[in-house]
Amino acid sequence: MSKKDKLLTIGQFAAMHGINKKTLMWYDEIGLFKPAFINPENGYRCYNYHQSPVLETILLLRELDVSVSEIQDFMKNRSAGSMKCLLEEKITDLDAQITHLQAVRATLCNHHRNMETLLSMDLSEISIVEKEERCLVTVDVDRNTSFEQEVELITAETEKYRLGRLHKASYGSMLPVADLLNGSFDNYSRLFIEIPFLPYQAGLHITPKGKYLRAFHKGDWSGIPNRYREILAYAGEHGLTLNGYSYEMGINENVIDRIEDYIVQIEIPVTG
Repeated sequence: MSKKDKLLTIGQFAAMHGINKKTLMWYDEIGLFKPAFINPENGYRCYNYHQSPVLETILLLRELDVSVSEIQDFMKNRSAGSMKCLLEEKITDLDAQITHLQAVRATLCNHHRNMETLLSMDLSEISIVEKEERCLVTVDVDRNTSFEQEVELITAETEKYRLGRLHKASYGSMLPVADLLNGSFDNYSRLFIEIPFLPYQAGLHITPKGKYLRAFHKGDWSGIPNRYREILAYAGEHGLTLNGYSYEMGINENVIDRIEDYIVQIEIPVTG
């Protein structure tokens, strides 16, 4: 007799596959996976090596959250074709889960960076930072756009990109530099949504790679115009040219209760 034909006890077979004996007993009871032999004298279940690939298939499918009933149906009509179709479906599901987890991780990392910034920032400082190119989803607004309309626009875009939850993205406002230079500090023309791992698509707003002037404002929005005047003065003193848009984003909403503690990060592309 080949060694692979020898019978293994339920304990040995379970240990070989890293599972509990009770799992094998349950699989037997529901008819999903039967032992190779049951001792008629004591009722002990025994298995052989050739059953291992079948059990591993069942365990793999369970790890992919395939229901027991689905596995039972599959096992009754097991074939290369049905296995291929089932695995293709689960690979698609797994890819979606991976993308979701990557997006959650990116969001957590972004919050972590914001908390580091909060703990170390000098609110009066204006600095120059290097940033990579980003793809942003934007919606057009103007002074006449109500808050309710803004919410509707953002909600529509989150549904379009299947975000599901607001925490999966970062949100902010865009103010044209041309308006800043003309002294219009509240003429916001767009709202933006930054979605992790969003591939380039036609119609997206691309932020340029390069140097950005970065500043912060603490308090309600009524004080932002004065902060922009300071930014313009700083740029003039250092021979910097502001370009494109100013990107505003709150960085501490999840750790405050009062608008007086709200901190807005302002970033504007610069040359010079």
